[in-house]
Amino acid sequence: MPVAQDLASLPYARFLRPLTGELERDGDYTEVHLDAAEIDGAEAGGARFAQSALTGMTFTGGDFGRVSFSDVWIARSRWIGTSWARADLMDVTVLDGVLAGVEAFGGGWRRVVVRGCKIDSLNLRSVRLQNVEFRDCDLSEVDFGGATLAGVTFPGSAIRRARFGKAVVQKLDFRGARELDIAQGWDDLRGALIDHDQLAEAAPALARAMGLVVRDKGRG
Repeated sequence: MPVAQDLASLPYARFLRPLTGELERDGDYTEVHLDAAEIDGAEAGGARFAQSALTGMTFTGGDFGRVSFSDVWIARSRWIGTSWARADLMDVTVLDGVLAGVEAFGGGWRRVVVRGCKIDSLNLRSVRLQNVEFRDCDLSEVDFGGATLAGVTFPGSAIRRARFGKAVVQKLDFRGARELDIAQGWDDLRGALIDHDQLAEAAPALARAMGLVVRDKGRG
């Protein structure tokens, strides 16, 4: 997916203006630029961001539940223990950032690119992900349980201890991921695409998921 690599490349860059005041619950933020600030405990649930940019931000804790991000560019920003519960993301780019302990369950992500990010303990349970690309990311203990995965790819990414229990796979492509470690939910990934090398590496986990007993002949 093509993405803007810098702020000046955004089609709405010339319209951006600094945010004045604090983020507010149910706030309407169009063509705003949040830059190089640390915000603890933000209460922005239900806020709407459109054609906006967030650069060099650090959010610790706080509530962005039911937030709407539409045509938003997020770069070099850190989200630590923040709630994105039931958030709606559409045409969003997240570059070179950190998502750690983020609760993002129950929402919808459509046409989202996450690139060069460190992602740890991200809760995506029951999220509908449609045309989402995780490129060159490190994903550790991400929970996709019950999520719907339609057009989701992981080129160049490392996936470690991911959980896919009760996931609904419509189009999921692991090919190109540099590491694929699924802790739970292999049996719910029918139809997902993997390459031959990934299949060989995943064989022991697949055997366990299927209840197969692997034992060399002559060993009882």
